[in-house]
Amino acid sequence: MTETQPTSYEDAFKSLQEIISKLENGELALEEALKLYEDGKKLSDQCASLLEKAQLRVSTLGADENEDIQF
Repeated sequence: MTETQPTSYEDAFKSLQEIISKLENGELALEEALKLYEDGKKLSDQCASLLEKAQLRVSTLGADENEDIQF
């Protein structure tokens, strides 16, 4: 994985999937596996944060639409 973090959910999720595949293979040295695990944890946190922000935006948009409908 590169040192720069992906900027989109899709890129972060793809990178996370690649890390999971490497870890599941089980043929890594301990130090490399630990590094990948740390990177995967960061990506997982990033994905969760991006999803939370998206959910908040959708909730806000839904609330705005409901306010427009009520008279």
